[in-house]
Amino acid sequence: MTDTTASAPPAAPSPAPSPLQAAVKLWFQAYRVEVILFAVSFVVLAGFSSMRFLRQSAAPHFVYQSKAWLEGRLDLDPQVLPNYEDWACVREVNGKKVRCEGQVQPTDRWYVSFPSFPAVVMLPFVALHGYQFNDTSFSVIFGALAIALFYSWLRQLSQREGSGRSDNDNLVLAATLGFGTVFFYCALRGEVWFTAEVMGVAFTCLYARNAMGAHRPVLAGLFFSMAVLTRTPLLFSGVFFVLEAVCPTPGRRLADLKAFSPDARKKLLHFAAGAAPLAAWHAWYNAVRFGSVASFGHEFFYNNRVNADIDRWGLFHPTYLARNVDAALVTLPEFANGVLTYSPWGMSLLLTLPLLVFVFISPEKKGLLQQSAGAAALVLVLSKLFPEERPPPGEFPIGHRSMIVWLAVVGLVGVWWVGFSKDEKPSRLKVPLIVTALCCAVPGLFYQNTGYAQFGFRFSVDWAPYFIAAFAVSAWPLKNRAVQAALALGFIMAFWGAIGFRGYTEGMRGW
Repeated sequence: MTDTTASAPPAAPSPAPSPLQAAVKLWFQAYRVEVILFAVSFVVLAGFSSMRFLRQSAAPHFVYQSKAWLEGRLDLDPQVLPNYEDWACVREVNGKKVRCEGQVQPTDRWYVSFPSFPAVVMLPFVALHGYQFNDTSFSVIFGALAIALFYSWLRQLSQREGSGRSDNDNLVLAATLGFGTVFFYCALRGEVWFTAEVMGVAFTCLYARNAMGAHRPVLAGLFFSMAVLTRTPLLFSGVFFVLEAVCPTPGRRLADLKAFSPDARKKLLHFAAGAAPLAAWHAWYNAVRFGSVASFGHEFFYNNRVNADIDRWGLFHPTYLARNVDAALVTLPEFANGVLTYSPWGMSLLLTLPLLVFVFISPEKKGLLQQSAGAAALVLVLSKLFPEERPPPGEFPIGHRSMIVWLAVVGLVGVWWVGFSKDEKPSRLKVPLIVTALCCAVPGLFYQNTGYAQFGFRFSVDWAPYFIAAFAVSAWPLKNRAVQAALALGFIMAFWGAIGFRGYTEGMRGW
């Protein structure tokens, strides 16, 4: 009898994934933690952004700049400006560009007085949404991206530099930047000032990843130019690549610098080639608008409170040092009518970035840590005992402290210098990271603006990634109770800023 049962045909082989699908799968496997961290950070930031998330901020300057470019013009249409806050107005008088004063004239030209790369990034979105593009949700997305990129950089430090940090350690430190510093409240708001701060962190992380070991000089130069044309203080972060390219070896840095090898010269040239296109474009753009390749337009602010100081002292001057040190290290919260309030002029980094107490000190020097913590506590106590003195008529509201407070600040800096110089076994990158952070931070102390209005010293967002990375490559364990206390304080203060800060948008809309 013949078997009539037909055998089942063999199953068809599943189609091979396309090259694109395979590449995406490999990328996700390599960066799975970064993707998850981005998603979680986005949800948290969007939630804390609250009602702001769904609306454009009251200072959408970059959106208006993008729209102007799409309309084929370099200046802005004055008929559509949402307000007069921090816009540059240029008037031609006898062939010279001067700030607009008094009655606005039809021939006046209006510009965004900030570095313009954020407007470049917004171009495709503004092309779709026009003037209504939501800069707040855009900033939230970039904030989440910056946190994920910072984690990626920290992971690179573990893999390539042997920082000794586990993935969990790196997650904690990435969360510290995102939710334990003033970055937190900056990422919730949109607004031209805070959008730039947040985007600057993202580009800083991309730059630093490629600058380590000077192994990708062209990409490092490209991301460096993006960072600088987002936040100009990041110009000084170029020292990180120079140190990595020219003198990367501890104990031989001075000899390497003197030798200045052909390989170092080649890397610097490649770095410059990567940075040159955007730098050349913006230099031309500045010259056309403001008459100088180095001007971003702040001296042309229309009807602004800072104009008198700029006219008298310029954008940078030693006169500004006291007010900025006050805003960055001395100013404390205050009780007003029984309610704890922050000063819109600033708040001490010893409260908002307390890891500074550890960064300069080797874990092996426990006595120096006690001195660092004691000196920091003394600054805070004396600033409370000797509050801000009444400024002379017409003078800046802060920066008028008793000499004993300034001496305490000098003492704190001295302790940090001693601790830094006595670290006998620093990791390879600790010195370059701290030097880079200081190169970005110190010039800003001589700048005409303290960052008002703000919760905490917002300009610290520019260089906080370098200090936290320096902490990451140090040997301070996260299980150390003093470190945990500092981290907890940072998270508490950042949470307060996220829920409590009322800035320009809230003031304009009565929120």
